[in-house]
Amino acid sequence: MAPSVPHTRAAAAIRMKQIALDNQSRMIRRLRTQIATARREADAIKEEHKANQLALEASHKVIAGLTEIGLSMSKKIEMMKAKKQKAKENHVVCHQKFQARIQEAEDSMQAQHLIIEALVEEKDGLLQTIQGLQEANGAPAPFDDEWEEEPEEQPEEEEIEEIPLGQGEIDDE
Repeated sequence: MAPSVPHTRAAAAIRMKQIALDNQSRMIRRLRTQIATARREADAIKEEHKANQLALEASHKVIAGLTEIGLSMSKKIEMMKAKKQKAKENHVVCHQKFQARIQEAEDSMQAQHLIIEALVEEKDGLLQTIQGLQEANGAPAPFDDEWEEEPEEQPEEEEIEEIPLGQGEIDDE
């Protein structure tokens, strides 16, 4: 029995080493499978990262384009506001000029009315003086039969000068 024991021990040791090698081989295969899976996942993550980066770059371009459009629109809005303000100012100036013309026409009409009243009063005074002189001289009064107080004529309203087209208009440029 003695000679078989070492043989059995050696066989057992070899068998144990064979089992250990088999276990290591399985472990290596499992690790290789895990590494391959990890590489595939890493490749998928890299591809997803590239896709995300491309989408991000596209998004940045869109944002830059929209920002440019927004700035352009802001400039146009500011220009429109400036034009609107200028138009308001021009309108105010035109309105003031028109009001000044109306006031000037009213003042002129009032002055003419006062002159007419003064002339009518002067005429009445002259007629009375003529009648008084005729009565003092004993001459017949030619105006006695014919004289009737004429109704006061209302001065015709002056036509307000129309502003020709092209003047006083608001320029949108």
